[in-house]
Amino acid sequence: MMGNLKPLEIVLIIAVILLLFGAKKLPDMARSLGKSARILKSEAKAMRKDDESATPAKEAAADQSAQQPAAARTIQAAPGDVTSSRPVNEAKPTTQS
Repeated sequence: MMGNLKPLEIVLIIAVILLLFGAKKLPDMARSLGKSARILKSEAKAMRKDDESATPAKEAAADQSAQQPAAARTIQAAPGDVTSSRPVNEAKPTTQS
């Protein structure tokens, strides 16, 4: 649609925008639009950096967990109650034929 606009139609659109918003508000609107675009760009860049830094950390954690055996977990009956705590034996999957 934008490729089919003639110069007269573009001038009419600009005139309608000027009439609706006024000449005083247009620079402020353009300024706020520019700020929003810069914020969006910086947030997108920060998200990409977070993704890139998280990927090596996940791989390192997976390598480290593969090298170290899992520690025994303990379930406590009540917070601070160590007399009734017991180790948890996690069931290993068994294959039955």
